[in-house]
Amino acid sequence: MSDAPEPEVTAPEADRPTKDPLRRSRTSGAWVAVVLAAVLLILLVVFIAQNTQDVHLSFLWWDGSTPLSVALLIAAVIGIALTAVVGTLRIWQLRRRVRRESR
Repeated sequence: MSDAPEPEVTAPEADRPTKDPLRRSRTSGAWVAVVLAAVLLILLVVFIAQNTQDVHLSFLWWDGSTPLSVALLIAAVIGIALTAVVGTLRIWQLRRRVRRESR
């Protein structure tokens, strides 16, 4: 047996907070968003190219024909806009309620 002092016990490397060089950043998030947008645009172009046949549409006083892809895209955009309006109104309502209760 040796009379040498025992070395200090330190926390394992896993317990020490270190900066991860591969951590997420705004730039990496933007890159993922650009790639996803590009994939969605490619799918949109394929959708439009495959649905070029004309369809007859009637809505209230409007009557006409348009390519099927255009009609479906217009319907989707209107649906998204309505959802955004309802969501915005709900957010305003909740913010107003929080402001009232915090006074």
